[in-house]
Amino acid sequence: MAVADPIARLVKELARLPGIGEKTAQRLAFHVLEAGPEYAEALAAAVVGVVRDVRCCSVCQTLTDRDPCSICADERRDARTLCVVEGVPDLVAIERSREFRGRYHVLHGALSPLDGVGPSDLKIRELVLRLEREPADEVVIATNPDVEGEATALYLAKLLKPLGVRVTRIAQGVPMGGDLEYADQVTLARALAGRREL
Repeated sequence: MAVADPIARLVKELARLPGIGEKTAQRLAFHVLEAGPEYAEALAAAVVGVVRDVRCCSVCQTLTDRDPCSICADERRDARTLCVVEGVPDLVAIERSREFRGRYHVLHGALSPLDGVGPSDLKIRELVLRLEREPADEVVIATNPDVEGEATALYLAKLLKPLGVRVTRIAQGVPMGGDLEYADQVTLARALAGRREL
């Protein structure tokens, strides 16, 4: 039995979302139908609202509905310590830890020459201008521990050190709850190199 065109169209659009296959998109579409018109209208309004109202913070480049964002506007945060992340989900993950009380800068990606992503495609220029305007004591580079993240970290370190700022990198190693026997050689090597006194 064929489904109605509006349902097929919704399934097609939902399947374009990252991580959503056709079967999941179909389940989501039928959930929207079963939930009723109020839910569908609220969902549609939320999608339209996020596209209309969310923009980059003029200071840290995170996604926000007000400028500056709540983190940049918070006077209790340490403006002299910046944490540079690849994307907004990384910022959210660090915030969830409740360990970092400085401010952020979001690059919106990582260097990837094979994919055609160079320094001009990221918010690196904005970071340098920000540091010239508002000098920092430390820039913590918290890019992902993959090839692109490492390349971005090295590029930023070479770019920022001449500005007289201390450039650090987040520690990397064996995750909590992980078994050493299953850790790869690079992870173990970094864990040993980054050891600290107890």
